[in-house]
Amino acid sequence: METYSKQQAQVLKATDAEALADLALKYFINYANRAIQKRGVFRVAISGGSTPVRFYERLSSVSVRSKIQWDKVHIFWVDERCVPPSSEASNFGLATHTFLLDIPIPGENVHRVTGESENYADAVAEYEQVIRSVFQLSKGQIPAFDLIILGMGPDGHIGSVLPNTYAQFDTDDLVSAVYRMNGDYNRITLTVPVMKEAQRIVILVSGKNKAQIVADVFRTEPDPVKYPVHALWPVMDKIRWLIDEPAAAML
Repeated sequence: METYSKQQAQVLKATDAEALADLALKYFINYANRAIQKRGVFRVAISGGSTPVRFYERLSSVSVRSKIQWDKVHIFWVDERCVPPSSEASNFGLATHTFLLDIPIPGENVHRVTGESENYADAVAEYEQVIRSVFQLSKGQIPAFDLIILGMGPDGHIGSVLPNTYAQFDTDDLVSAVYRMNGDYNRITLTVPVMKEAQRIVILVSGKNKAQIVADVFRTEPDPVKYPVHALWPVMDKIRWLIDEPAAAML
């Protein structure tokens, strides 16, 4: 593993997907314990996709359970597909099967998106209200998650802030609906202002199929319309990029 700096980015390279999961776990435990020691609570938003699966599985291990005060942890989702929680496409379902069922976290500390709602606007409003309630926010305030864990898609998207969607430009809301065509799933996502307000952001990138987009986003001038991840460039100091060697091959 080595540290790689480019355009002020803080990038940690892991040898492979297993080492990447170990690194993500290390950061998660560290940030959780810091937040709990400082404020008595750790509020984290997690993502779906294939990259974090090994990391999530590690969270369920007996050796890790004792390192985190799960009763002081609140888990949210960065985004969710508009599907029932039992669907294989559900990000909540992924977390449930990989670690949620095995950790001693109170049920009331798990804040999922109701992706199965027939009215997506209702689901968006409900999730935003949950966030406002847990963070005790007044109107106009933005939550400051202790940690937001993101992946990055092959088109440079983060969460479900996808290119050519309204969510890219939604600066008024905490949560936004993303409507898709051509058979893709409709989605619900935290907005960019919420991501930028986080205390820490970890972006996990794995696999040789991500090598080109990793190279593109680091080598080009910031263009959040083309690459939504570039919207986070103003808060680069808060981001830790955890990238395995196949994904970092073209850096």
